[in-house]
Amino acid sequence: TTKEMFEKAYAGGYAIGAFNVNNMEIIQGITEAAQLEKSPVILQVSAGARKYAKHIYLTKLVEAAIADTDLPIALHLDHGGSFDACAHAIEIGFSSVMIDANKMPFEDNITISKAVADIAHKHNVSVEAELGTLGGIEDENTFGTVGYTNPADVEKFVKETNIDSLAIAIGTSHGAYKRKHATEELRFDILAEIATRLPKFPLVLHRASSI
Repeated sequence: TTKEMFEKAYAGGYAIGAFNVNNMEIIQGITEAAQLEKSPVILQVSAGARKYAKHIYLTKLVEAAIADTDLPIALHLDHGGSFDACAHAIEIGFSSVMIDANKMPFEDNITISKAVADIAHKHNVSVEAELGTLGGIEDENTFGTVGYTNPADVEKFVKETNIDSLAIAIGTSHGAYKRKHATEELRFDILAEIATRLPKFPLVLHRASSI
């Protein structure tokens, strides 16, 4: 699970890459590169991938990657938009899910994230949730403009939801940056304050490829 991965990452002082996958070639390319680097890897399935290929094909391809390597590999549901989407992924063998309820009011986000965590943990599945808005476009999904995570919210959110990792918004964006100086908008001060408030709690930065 990603929970196990993150515990080892904190102990070893490294980050773990998560990459969206759609088909055999992408999965094979990522896992072969990870094998060369001797790196654990998270293979994640987006909404676009779920429309492109049936879940069973993607899960079996990831099972093949696990059998073909000696790598720790997690299969993660990216941007699960509902409780039902996360429950289905848990049912068919994903080892990690993201519940993306950040567009809801804060208390509603807590409620649905906790519900997903409750069912996921019964099946030894890790849960990621999100605070703040990650802007841009991924597949056909428009995420709007960046709304930075409020550090004052993170402790209550993590405590009441019992999630395993938290996606935060510090200025990264889905899709490619089109501005000349993209990194000027990254708020490392917000990242530092959240890390202080949640010591050694796994934090997720979506769209690192946009930097």
